[in-house]
Amino acid sequence: MGSIPTIITIDGPSGSGKGTLAARLAVHYGFHLLDSGALYRLLGLAAQQRGLLDQLEQPAQMNALVLLAKQLDIQFIPDQQQRLSILLDQRDVTDQIRTEQIGLLASKVAVIPAVRDALLTRQRDFAQAPGLVADGRDMGTVVFTDAPVKIYLTASAQARANRRVKQLQGLGVSASMEEILSDLIARDKRDTERSIAPLRPAADAFCIDSSDLGIEEVFRALTAYTDRCLTACTV
Repeated sequence: MGSIPTIITIDGPSGSGKGTLAARLAVHYGFHLLDSGALYRLLGLAAQQRGLLDQLEQPAQMNALVLLAKQLDIQFIPDQQQRLSILLDQRDVTDQIRTEQIGLLASKVAVIPAVRDALLTRQRDFAQAPGLVADGRDMGTVVFTDAPVKIYLTASAQARANRRVKQLQGLGVSASMEEILSDLIARDKRDTERSIAPLRPAADAFCIDSSDLGIEEVFRALTAYTDRCLTACTV
């Protein structure tokens, strides 16, 4: 692989398990990790901390926000148990960015075209040696189109809803199967029909449906495929 970073992209719908598997692959190969879905939340939090969201109609404020997006000091650190720690300015904000308040801030900055362009640049900056596992919805189709390993992980909406309900119940949180399934279907529709970077597999992606597979089966399939790709790259 030499000094050129190897990039593995994992795209797929919400609840497909790509976050867990991306973290596991990053640990397995000793690669860096990018959780692209967290970037807008991180930017929203960082912008709030710097007071940049109050007067975005002012050019100076907008320019400062775009510069911040390009220079966000963030790290995604997975451990052997696939737990992910997210650092902003060297501070753990893993739980903080999952709050509803931060979600609203993320929505506020996500609609700004200049911010989206800046975060595209920031995402590509994560491609550092020895390699990167990039988790998202357009990693293989937009952000890292030349990646030698592209994976598209999916599962039926019903299977994803079942997993989410079990996850919430395991945390002691009550969950409505009907609501979660409805939300997933609606989100799939938004993601696949949006005009900018719609969710879809790259033409050269390895597609795997995990509806009836356990995480170990999926992980073995992904590492077998990745190993073949990486071997081909070095030949």
